[in-house]
Amino acid sequence: MEGSTIIGAPFEAHPHLRSLLADQMQPAFTSEEEGEGKRLFKIRTADSSGERSSASILIKRMYATRGYNAPALPAFAQSNLVTLMATEGDMTIGTLSVGFDSPYGLLADDLFQAEIDELRMCGRRVCEFTKLAMDQVVKSKRVLAYLFHTAYIWAHRLRGYHDLLIEVNPRHVRYYQKMLGFTVMGPERLNRRVNAPAVLLRLNLDDAHAQIQRFGGKPQLSSHERSLYPFFFSIQQEAGIVGRMRWTQAEPVAERVAA
Repeated sequence: MEGSTIIGAPFEAHPHLRSLLADQMQPAFTSEEEGEGKRLFKIRTADSSGERSSASILIKRMYATRGYNAPALPAFAQSNLVTLMATEGDMTIGTLSVGFDSPYGLLADDLFQAEIDELRMCGRRVCEFTKLAMDQVVKSKRVLAYLFHTAYIWAHRLRGYHDLLIEVNPRHVRYYQKMLGFTVMGPERLNRRVNAPAVLLRLNLDDAHAQIQRFGGKPQLSSHERSLYPFFFSIQQEAGIVGRMRWTQAEPVAERVAA
């Protein structure tokens, strides 16, 4: 796995979280930490066809367990699509793709173009999260939270998108409402790509930013705050990641997005 590593972290809370963006030769953890037997994971971009293939295998396996079809990820890089991977050693344990609006539209336009066009006509820049898959043996909320937070950084902080859309099975609507603050935007329709019903959900990314400021990096609050946000990066950690990603990414930063 040689994709660009964005963050390396232990599965559970740890005071010495290090981004690898400042120096790609710098280890994610000290030898002392590695010697403690902690399980470590990384969030990285799927930059090669081999990495995207590995992510596709996980997607197909996880979707198949629910009886869904799962089209493979594109073999070649696309400017309007970023695929993130959570890896443990050489194993892909999670993946999530961010699709950015373009002249070709979004995948969600197949079912919900009228609803999405309303946002576009209001001057909102829209993106979508697709092909989320987590290995069933991974029980850490931190891995899922870091995948979502990294995708949020890419969409909102780096590229200046306003709204995140996601198509989910009606059974999962309550989960996304509770865990991330999504609202229902489009009614249940049949998604023929995966041969399953889908509902369109929307998340205003400014609202997500407010939740990160309030709860990010405070897993101790999870006993009473039931969302996923306490497991996100702290706002200070996010700022450091944003700064280094702006330096390493070719895509121009949207200056109008508030730091």
